[in-house]
Amino acid sequence: MTGPAGDQQDVPVLDVRRMSKVYGEGDTAVHALRDVDLVVRRGEYVAVVGQSGSGKSTLLNILGCLDVPTSGRYLLDGLDVADLDERQQSVLRNRQIGFIFQSFNLIPRTTAFTNVELPMVYAGISRRLRRQRTSAALDLVGLSGRNDHRPNELSGGQQQRVAVARALVTGPALLLADEPTGNLDSASTEDVLGLFDGLHAAGRTIVLITHDHEVAERADRTVTVTDGRLTEQAGARP
Repeated sequence: MTGPAGDQQDVPVLDVRRMSKVYGEGDTAVHALRDVDLVVRRGEYVAVVGQSGSGKSTLLNILGCLDVPTSGRYLLDGLDVADLDERQQSVLRNRQIGFIFQSFNLIPRTTAFTNVELPMVYAGISRRLRRQRTSAALDLVGLSGRNDHRPNELSGGQQQRVAVARALVTGPALLLADEPTGNLDSASTEDVLGLFDGLHAAGRTIVLITHDHEVAERADRTVTVTDGRLTEQAGARP
């Protein structure tokens, strides 16, 4: 558990220590991650770069509490994920991680407002508070006038903005974005990355997974994954 409230700002949002992931056994074993160390502090914007098969998807799944490491430790906002049972990990995902996916993952037949509200329904938050938070999140991403629009009535960039609002609405410690511009044209990509810039400037902690080095350059620093190892950590912005 974390320390007193006054010390919370000093606790890294992500603290990964000598983490490895192996699939299979013996001669057929695949070492997806090898002794990974990674610390992401509150308010940082970090891009994880890697080609297909590099291990970045495995890292994403573990950071998102969708998979568990074979060895090593992973602390999320001061909590050792290994100490939590499946139900507790589910609660942690819902409250502490805001997921943003390449394919948006919006429910087609429901409005932007309902899509954004949904995580709070699962969390058991009151209807009044859900509506307040949903309206504020859509306003923050510039879509307050699109509350009643369904995904097929929105552009790709607008759909991703809805997805960002949904990720923000529970007030998570971490925004975890998986190739968030992968399905967007250049104008929409710039639009969404500009939104991420604004969220970072407001103090949000963001980890962005990408294969695109131009996208990664928007972050404070980049981490390159090659053959399951973190081979480089460098500042991206001047």
